[in-house]
Amino acid sequence: MSETFKLAAELRAKAGKGASRAIRREGRVPAVIYGAGEAATTIHVEEKILVRQLHTGHFMNAIVELELDGKTVRTLPRDVAFHPVTDRPIHVDFLRVSKNAMVTVSVPVHFVDQEQSAVKQGAVLNIVAHELKLDCPADRIPDDVTISLAGLQVGATIHIGDVTLPAGVTPHGRETDLTIATIVAPKAMRSEEGDTQTEAAAEA
Repeated sequence: MSETFKLAAELRAKAGKGASRAIRREGRVPAVIYGAGEAATTIHVEEKILVRQLHTGHFMNAIVELELDGKTVRTLPRDVAFHPVTDRPIHVDFLRVSKNAMVTVSVPVHFVDQEQSAVKQGAVLNIVAHELKLDCPADRIPDDVTISLAGLQVGATIHIGDVTLPAGVTPHGRETDLTIATIVAPKAMRSEEGDTQTEAAAEA
């Protein structure tokens, strides 16, 4: 399951662009907490710690516990805005979540056992979906979805229905019939097959 991050936060005294710029000059990043039927709360967090957590690669599908005024607020990051030139984070949206809440996250796909498939003989793994959108309990968000290619030959298609997901985790919305990947013949092999078929047709 995805790890839980902890991030200290402070309330923002003022909102607006001018106040946000002043906060950023102090090495902080403006943010907002919303959802769960409560009013939005404007906060700011330390940029260095936020960047470190962003660089883990799974910040966006992990629970972030915000320490605010002596209380812990469980959240799920929903959006991070970056500066178009410096690429520094300039704003974060956090969604409040309860322990038993269901959340929708995008989880990366990892393929294993390629040496036990046609890929070892030169076939090509054509990846259609690098991430899967899943519905899952907030306290059981998977780090990734691992798919074994063992025994798969040229022409094989992997659908999301073929994948065993963790307990309580289901495909989101229209993702239920999604094609994740296919195994296809390498270009050279397809070209040779095409030439052979053309020659056979000409001889006929």
